[in-house]
Amino acid sequence: MPFNKIVIVDDAGLGDWAIRELEKFATGGVIKYDDIPATEWEIVKRIANAECVLVSWNTRITEDVLKQCPHLKYVGMCCSLYDEASANVDIKFARENNIVVKGVRDYGDEGLVEYILSELIRLIKGIGPHQWKEQQVELTNRKIGIIGLGTTGRMLADRAIAFKMKVYYYSRNRKDDAESIGIKYLPLDELLKEVEIISVHLPKNSVVLADKEFELFGEGKILINTSLGLTFEKSSFLKWIQRPGNFAIIDGDGIGMFKKEFDAFARIISTNVVSGWTQEAKERLAIKVIENIKAYFNQ
Repeated sequence: MPFNKIVIVDDAGLGDWAIRELEKFATGGVIKYDDIPATEWEIVKRIANAECVLVSWNTRITEDVLKQCPHLKYVGMCCSLYDEASANVDIKFARENNIVVKGVRDYGDEGLVEYILSELIRLIKGIGPHQWKEQQVELTNRKIGIIGLGTTGRMLADRAIAFKMKVYYYSRNRKDDAESIGIKYLPLDELLKEVEIISVHLPKNSVVLADKEFELFGEGKILINTSLGLTFEKSSFLKWIQRPGNFAIIDGDGIGMFKKEFDAFARIISTNVVSGWTQEAKERLAIKVIENIKAYFNQ
């Protein structure tokens, strides 16, 4: 049987065509909110007696919220689901209470990688307010290290190879297919000492860089962070960014609540824009969210 209703509890990026498709799975229709609820009380109020809720990465569906929504059968995350620790939904409580939680993957990577390369080229060419070195330089033969060689990291690696960069990576697991085309694995400490540019692509709540790592990375370097939130200890990073020749490129996801604070540092290049949140990404996201619901009813 279809859900009694579907509530899109915040601005999840689902367009009109997706709403029409979702209506096929809800006898009472689809209720869509276009802002971010400020409190758990507001989240519970919006969900009410709905059996299905869809939510973006901006809103947390906690255990307390789930306890107050006893009719819920399904939570659709309109965002990436890597693991329980990084999820914005209490998956453990949901599982123990027979609430299905489904997330998606690999929908915003193209736009994100375009942003990285665009800002990197602007920086090394002096197109804009900053120039990395005294003279313009090329990407050719520059050493880039990628921390986290999942979908986004691998896409960046492939494009870096097309620019004839020297590409290194660090990941929890070795990637034989990547190494077979010349992407070289290094332990984290060695990677930081070897490369000039680091781009971090890890799940939310992953912190890999602190005082020791920034000391190894040194001066005259570029750090790129487009993960969901900081992937480094903030105090360590702020000390590092003040050392000579260091720059950071951080998009709206990566900088989060720290935009105003980081704007005080001239060599932090940041934006409020979430670089992977393109028209095309929203289309891919909607398709995956709808496919998850179809699979739920076909199981």
